[in-house]
Amino acid sequence: QVRLVESGGGSVQEGASLRLSCQSSGIRYRCMGWFRQRPGKEREGVAFIDAGRDVFIEYTDSVKGRFTIRKDNHKNILTLQMNSLKPEDTGMYYCAADLCSRMHLTSPPQEVNNWGQGTQVTVSS
Repeated sequence: QVRLVESGGGSVQEGASLRLSCQSSGIRYRCMGWFRQRPGKEREGVAFIDAGRDVFIEYTDSVKGRFTIRKDNHKNILTLQMNSLKPEDTGMYYCAADLCSRMHLTSPPQEVNNWGQGTQVTVSS
């Protein structure tokens, strides 16, 4: 079993930065990611990391160049540094961990088994 606890959300102005953290305890997963659910939309993948010997990272197009995902394997903490935030980034952000085959942009969120409770990010213009 794995427990995922997010922190770091908040309300900011457009252009500001936030850093989300996800502390993982229990079973360690090599592959983790961040999803978000924006108002009126389905949950979507934002950023994924395979923190094996060769690190592999994926971002959804709308956040490329603005968001950075990192995983501290020693402390088992996943972070998402979000810069140049836009109002369309507003939503509930969830940390997730699972088999690497489920931690990709093309993987359906409903197949993911391990979720954090979510942290709200609100960006106003």
